[in-house]
Amino acid sequence: MSTYTQILYQIVFGSKDYTGFLNMENQGPLFGYIVGILRKRECHPYQVGGYGNHVHILTHISTTVTLADLVRDIKKASHEMMERDKGLFKLFPGWQVGYGAFTYNISMKPVLIKYIQNQEEHHRKVSFKEELTELLNENMISFKEEYLLV
Repeated sequence: MSTYTQILYQIVFGSKDYTGFLNMENQGPLFGYIVGILRKRECHPYQVGGYGNHVHILTHISTTVTLADLVRDIKKASHEMMERDKGLFKLFPGWQVGYGAFTYNISMKPVLIKYIQNQEEHHRKVSFKEELTELLNENMISFKEEYLLV
């Protein structure tokens, strides 16, 4: 029998110390680079976006890739890319140590795509810390406040 899966992940991670580094000039190159990493790993990038100090990735992960390895590879490769193009990513301090990953039914894909596309508007009202806390609570994941955005 072949292997069949349909696990829709929203992956979220941010920059060290909440440092804002994304802007209209550099977010397209970063998001496009992440899409390339996902495709290279045979994952389907439904949407990559973010705002200010963090990134959201909506993807279906290949059956040959683990979540932890994928996130590690994305963070490492994107960090190296931003270091090479320091002029475009002057304020990038590095990524946080951890990440959040949440699974959804495939029927939620259009809602999540819109949510990620509307990050700038969303963050006029809600901080990244508030957003992450809400995602963790919605998914019934316990956490310690002091480790939330380290």
